[in-house]
Amino acid sequence: MKVLLSIKPEFAEKIFEGTKRFEFRKNVYRSKDVKTVVVYATMPIGQIIGEFDVDQILCETPDELWALTCDYSGISRTFFDEYFFGRTRSFALAVGDVRRYDIPLDPSEFIDNFTPPQSYMYIDDELGRPLAVPLSPAA
Repeated sequence: MKVLLSIKPEFAEKIFEGTKRFEFRKNVYRSKDVKTVVVYATMPIGQIIGEFDVDQILCETPDELWALTCDYSGISRTFFDEYFFGRTRSFALAVGDVRRYDIPLDPSEFIDNFTPPQSYMYIDDELGRPLAVPLSPAA
């Protein structure tokens, strides 16, 4: 099983460049079967541009999470603090292997009445196969 996440284009780029090794979330998916995140780059791109494996999910207080992830956060401390303001728990998906698609995909071709998820969207195996088969990893 895979999960689709909406990620701002500048952060998605950093994930595929390898400079952002953690994707921060206020909440994470509950299914333990999810091993792969499919990346929907939000507007102005509005396309599914690749995927990454999740090595682990960290759950800490914001200060503890920043201490563990700051070297490869891909964001500023100010942005981090604003994002998690008022929270006692914060999450980070540790980015494993990344696969950037050669040709970005229009999600509406695979998902009926597609609306970008505010948090996440589960993608079943049937949808996952068409996303992964015709594509090769970036060099």
